[in-house]
Amino acid sequence: MKITEQCVVGLSWTLKDTLGEILDETPEPIEFLVGGDDLLPKLQDALMGKTVGARVELQIEPEDAFGDYNETLVFLESRKLFPENIEEGMVFEGLPAGCNTEAPKNQLFFVSDIYPEHVVLDGNHPLAGIAIRIHAKIESIREATVSEIGAGTLGTGFLKLAEPPAATPHVHGPDSNHLH
Repeated sequence: MKITEQCVVGLSWTLKDTLGEILDETPEPIEFLVGGDDLLPKLQDALMGKTVGARVELQIEPEDAFGDYNETLVFLESRKLFPENIEEGMVFEGLPAGCNTEAPKNQLFFVSDIYPEHVVLDGNHPLAGIAIRIHAKIESIREATVSEIGAGTLGTGFLKLAEPPAATPHVHGPDSNHLH
């Protein structure tokens, strides 16, 4: 079977920056819906027509990946507005009450630095502003189900960040800000 729109592809990959530093690797293949919202458009285009076992290598510039770094999405907030157990890498949906009211409400913010009096929160994707090199292998291909096509996603978007779960709408721990 060849990759076409509205199929599911299982990929394994190594993701590097332009200096060759590894940014992400998959120990096991992850499935994505082709023709939906799961894959970066440049990666999806490169996969079309390929079969199981094929390898894809490409470089994607920031504007075609996770955008340019936006300094206006970085906020320095008072440490006392955050939980005692705050750690670098935690993720907040919007800023906590009492923080800058101009910050986007539905934006995910990462705790990038913690100081005795302040916390730095960054609303940029961790790979914003970085050109990425993808070395991917196609591990599996299958037809997408009607429900998968209807949803437009398998919920595993390529290096998209996990949304906070409904049970904890405002904060993630450092181990739950998934890149894949």
